[in-house]
Amino acid sequence: MGTKRINNNRRNFFKTSAAFIGGTIAFSIVKPFELLGQSKVEDKSDDKAIKPLWGMGVDIEKCIGCGKCSEACKIENNVPKEPFYFRTWVEQYTVKKDGEVKIESPNGGIGGLKQSVPDEDIFKSFMVPKLCNHCTDAPCVQACPVGATFISPEGVVLVDETYCIGCSYCIQACPYGARFMNPVTKVADKCTFCYHRISKGLEPACVEVCPTNARVFGNLRDKKSDLVKFLQKNPTEVLKPHLNTKPRVFYNGLSSEVR
Repeated sequence: MGTKRINNNRRNFFKTSAAFIGGTIAFSIVKPFELLGQSKVEDKSDDKAIKPLWGMGVDIEKCIGCGKCSEACKIENNVPKEPFYFRTWVEQYTVKKDGEVKIESPNGGIGGLKQSVPDEDIFKSFMVPKLCNHCTDAPCVQACPVGATFISPEGVVLVDETYCIGCSYCIQACPYGARFMNPVTKVADKCTFCYHRISKGLEPACVEVCPTNARVFGNLRDKKSDLVKFLQKNPTEVLKPHLNTKPRVFYNGLSSEVR
């Protein structure tokens, strides 16, 4: 009888463990979809209307490094003209046959990127547009001592210029190098997905001018949006996933050399 009771207890233990492990695996599979905002979240402040959750897709395979996105962004958002202030920019990655990786982004790509490495030395080369990743768990928001950096109800990371004290803590906290201190306004500056445009139903300036449709903007909560379709059709990745910032900028064709 004692042996039978032990065997039954052991059998029940394995059944419980299997159920727990199965539930854990299922949770791990479902979890990424929460990041995409598939679940509907009610906004009680607006008659329970469901607000969009904005995000962007970048297709590296389509980017030709023309720099029109960087130029349009500067014009649209009054970004200082100096060649080291950008809300979005394009980097050219060149992997040489000896394994060396060369990264270039003169003037953020404005005017087009030209190859400086001889063809015979190139293993592969590609362009990577970069911008604020509008993270779900944004380090910049946590670092701001006065609450000037915040996340809008639509998931856009913004800076309230009337609150910002110019301490630069958020700039240092951003792991993507996507912030700068505006020399004119003396406050932190960054990509806002052209919040003033998307609030009116327009696309961000960088998306609108891209000649190859390498950038895709849309509502992550809308299964019919171009962005959700882009994510469904492509094996997208995010930059620096090990940091667990949960970015809302998704890349197709992201190579291991990109950092």
